Amino acid sequence: MTTVAAYAAPAAKAPLERTTIERRETGENDVLIDIKFAGICHSDIHQAREGWGKATFPMVPGHEIAGIVSEVGPGVTKFAVGDRVGVGCMVDSCRECDNCKAGLQQYCVKAPTWTYNDHDKDGEPTYGGYSEKIVVDENYVVRIPDSLPLDVAAPLLCAGITTYSPLKHWNTGPGKKVAVVGLGGLGHMGVKIAHALGAEVTVLSQSLRKKDDGVRLGADHYHATSDPATFEQLKGTFDLILNTVSAPVDFAAFLSLLRTDGAMVNVGLPEEPVQITLQSIFGNRRSLSSSGIGGIQETQEMLDFCAEHGLGSEIELIRADQINEAYERVLASDVRYRFVIDTSTI
Repeated sequence: MTTVAAYAAPAAKAPLERTTIERRETGENDVLIDIKFAGICHSDIHQAREGWGKATFPMVPGHEIAGIVSEVGPGVTKFAVGDRVGVGCMVDSCRECDNCKAGLQQYCVKAPTWTYNDHDKDGEPTYGGYSEKIVVDENYVVRIPDSLPLDVAAPLLCAGITTYSPLKHWNTGPGKKVAVVGLGGLGHMGVKIAHALGAEVTVLSQSLRKKDDGVRLGADHYHATSDPATFEQLKGTFDLILNTVSAPVDFAAFLSLLRTDGAMVNVGLPEEPVQITLQSIFGNRRSLSSSGIGGIQETQEMLDFCAEHGLGSEIELIRADQINEAYERVLASDVRYRFVIDTSTI
């Protein structure tokens, strides 16, 4: 075991504090990663405050991890010391079910092993990226292209793949009209990626406060959902609506904006139950769906795509002692658009 410094929530809703945790020794197929940057995802807050149900404490959040390989196990073939790498939301899966074999490890039938707030196959708790180092099986590590700075690449390991995967699955490209609901940590990457894929992109946000940013990031149009005229004007417009907000929305209103065979895909996960009426999807063969992250192969594909198109997250770099303040600012929508921790300050 190796002792490393980390920031952890000692209990639900408690402020995060500096502590130490134990990392396992580098095994046969493991890589030891010196974490350089870790993004703060809204999911970290949901889990640290038990918004999604009972959690395991102490909890070291963080599943947007970028760093450098500092040691490899004797059986490792994919990485070498000095490689620039990333770790996302999962660090293992059963590897045997149909989904795992198809590269859809995020939908592992037995459930993936999540990067934090979970237990590994030995029953030990998993700890995330708000720490100095992490040990991960090479099969759940991805390579960060040289052209992507590590700090802006870190959020791609969740925010990037969470938006890339559904955009690709629902065939986003030239001739398609895509709406992104919410311009936050997920939404701003959704806009960038949908634009790079060649779609006509519209942002649907509560207000026009971030309109200039939306256009700069690649939006062709920007509308305020607080204005009822928006829903009249855009009725029957979109092939795909990507809903990135983690609060309940008026599904009937948004579903009315879909064209025939259009889909509304949810990647934000509210803590509260939501309600829809079947009449909302009955007309025009509309679909209401969801999407998780992406498999390991698709996550690598996303990183390569972002490197090719010069896409990184818009970040605000913070010190580790600013994590609790950052959580409050995320909840107040006061970040443009992703906090990233400089882990050298842990």
